[in-house]
Amino acid sequence: MNKNLSYAAFVALLLMPPYAAAQDEAPIADEAESPLDQTVPVAELDQVVPVAEEEAPQSSDAGAEPALADEEQLLQEFSRYRKLISNGTLDEADIAAKRIVEMAIRVYGPRSRETASALNNLGIVQHSNGQYGAAIQNFTSAIEIIEFAEDRLNNALINPLKGLGAAQLNSGRPDQAQQTFTRAAHITHVNDGPHNLGQVEILESIAEAHIRMGDTKGARDILDRIHIVNVKYYEKDPLGLLPSLMSRASWQHRAGYYAEERATYRRAIRIIEATEGKNDPMLVEPLRRLGESFYFVDLNMASPQQQGLISSGEMYFKRAARIAEKSEDMDWQESTTSRIALGDYYTFIEAQNRSRSIYRETWEYLSTGEDRIAYRSALFSDPVAIREEPLPLVSEGSAIREADFDEMLTGKIIVNYSVSPRGRVKDIRTEAIPAEFTSLQRMVHREVRRRVFRPRVVDGAPVLAENMLFEHEFSYTQADLDELKAAASKAENGKKN
Repeated sequence: MNKNLSYAAFVALLLMPPYAAAQDEAPIADEAESPLDQTVPVAELDQVVPVAEEEAPQSSDAGAEPALADEEQLLQEFSRYRKLISNGTLDEADIAAKRIVEMAIRVYGPRSRETASALNNLGIVQHSNGQYGAAIQNFTSAIEIIEFAEDRLNNALINPLKGLGAAQLNSGRPDQAQQTFTRAAHITHVNDGPHNLGQVEILESIAEAHIRMGDTKGARDILDRIHIVNVKYYEKDPLGLLPSLMSRASWQHRAGYYAEERATYRRAIRIIEATEGKNDPMLVEPLRRLGESFYFVDLNMASPQQQGLISSGEMYFKRAARIAEKSEDMDWQESTTSRIALGDYYTFIEAQNRSRSIYRETWEYLSTGEDRIAYRSALFSDPVAIREEPLPLVSEGSAIREADFDEMLTGKIIVNYSVSPRGRVKDIRTEAIPAEFTSLQRMVHREVRRRVFRPRVVDGAPVLAENMLFEHEFSYTQADLDELKAAASKAENGKKN
């Protein structure tokens, strides 16, 4: 899949690979928080939650106070590191982070909380650079230092545990990531109670690990736990529950529980209708996403129940577009998105006259003003997938061991294709690198062929888009490749004999 800089990225996603961001500079002193402490969000490395003043790390090593000059140098280097991270200059940020670790060890000692925080920051930038083995080592070192300086249930362990779990997840070890995230969640239970809201992000990461292991039932159990936590917290605030319901539906979609996803969106819609009315603009997004859920078939449902489901989506797309159009407070982009979603639905069901009419109207609507023309370009310059299924990130049958962390190799399935004016894939050609991964190549080939796209639109009319390129990266080990080569050699020898 295309890379992006969001949760689905890292997750993707999450995943994704996202950049880390350092928190605002602050002096290292008893009365202020340390600039070295930084939260490591599980799925994206672009948020920072400053440590509360009373949680500012203190050196655990005995000795004289560090020299003021050393503190100032450390602050200056951290300020430089923060700017490099902000600018996305990750190679230089990696060097700065290593220098900060050396300075923290010299100023505060090798087993201080400050050194643990510096190692944590180094792990973040290494993770962003895709150096998962090195990131794992540094997050692990940070954890060991905190355990030595504090205890095994200290809240300070949560950040490096989240970083460690994220690196394990992206290095192809969701089984280990699950254990790491589970420990982080347990620490929040001990310190903040079993129903604390702060554990939700960690639980979502556990669900992600289950999904990557193919354990959708385990993922659903975790999603139910998240839901219970949110319902308890927002018991007297139905509207406050909406963000968690929308998130829950997205996770249910990823796990393939489309019927449950629809039920969640309907619950969100009922809450809005009961509190704000049946024409409130807040309804637009859940209605649109409810309509999009009907592109997918829930394999847990009986076949007769699935019949006619796709056509059910039309009413939700229409209602979302109608509310958006009539709302005076609706942002023009959101209104356009709702309208274009209805056009995409008609492309999906091959009602081409209807979809072309909507695309043409939208093109004309976005033909004045720089902002609108730029948005029109984003909508129509290249085909946009209306429906796509996830692809495996690790080679099938991969037996990854702990020793493989630094041995993980990256392969690619390269797909060249065209998208017709009707939004269908044609002229598809695929190539695997290394060439031995033919099974994964066939899987990717089938998935891309099945996809439906919003076609490229020029002057208001859909046109053929040729020479489209899609690259799917996956992880594998040398042992995987050797096994495939051996199997191919055996098959070739069998033919000769």
